[in-house]
This record gives sequence, C-alpha cells and structure tokens, in this order.
Amino acid sequence: MFTHPAPVDYPAMKLLVGLLIGALYLALSFLAFRQSSGGWTAGHSDLGFWWAVIAGLLAIAGLGAIVGSWIHTRPAAE
Repeated sequence: MFTHPAPVDYPAMKLLVGLLIGALYLALSFLAFRQSSGGWTAGHSDLGFWWAVIAGLLAIAGLGAIVGSWIHTRPAAE
C-alpha cells in the first residue's frame, strides 16, 4: 500500500508570508490615513472620520498579522 509522507513544515516561509500580509495591511492603513487627512483638511469631517476608522481597523489587522505570525512560527518549547 501507499504510505503518505510526513507533512513538511516551513516556519520561515509562514513567517515571511505573515509579515508581508501585515506590511500590506499597514501600507493600506497609511493610505487610508492620508485620505482621512485630506478629508479633514477639505472640511469634510464625515469623510475624514470614516477614513480614519477604516485606517484604524487596517492598522489593527496589520499589527495582528505581524504579531500573530511572529508568535505562531516560534519553535515549540519542549
């Protein structure tokens, strides 16, 4: 019979992908904060506020992706 090989784990690749996704979210957050600033400057407080909310949520997601990747790819303590 055919036996399945042991699963291969790539913690460095998982960490890299998680950090890249986190960096992408943080870049989008920066762009949203710039939109927010433009809205406030132009006197559109509603647009400024909602873009700031979106930017804050993206920043939380980006930091969560980075910290989560960092924590979940550490070697297990034996």
